[in-house]
Amino acid sequence: MGLDQYAYAVTGRYIDEDGNVDWEDKTEIGYWRKHPSLQGYMESLWRDRGNEGDFNCVAVELSDEDLQDLEVAIKGGAMPETQGFFFGINADEYYFDHDLEFIDTARNQIHNGYEIIYTSWW
Repeated sequence: MGLDQYAYAVTGRYIDEDGNVDWEDKTEIGYWRKHPSLQGYMESLWRDRGNEGDFNCVAVELSDEDLQDLEVAIKGGAMPETQGFFFGINADEYYFDHDLEFIDTARNQIHNGYEIIYTSWW
């Protein structure tokens, strides 16, 4: 058990029969296992957009501007120190290259007409 985090390039947003948002095309472009500072960053972004409650199994859409801000935070060592029972330890240096590769991939997908979403499960 622990924090699993995913990013997807998606198209064809729709509401399923249970009232949940889903996508016709969803391709995984990022996966992290226990990267708590990324989780904290995404939760802050989600809350800044007016959301409340548990930040678990929810999607956060990432724009080009969001990716730019994330890149600045990563390169500047400004990722939030985040703790949670299932989250593991902050290891930003371990994920540094992987995070930047994800940002490049996500930007390319946006320019190809996809939306980018981040979600997590703990």
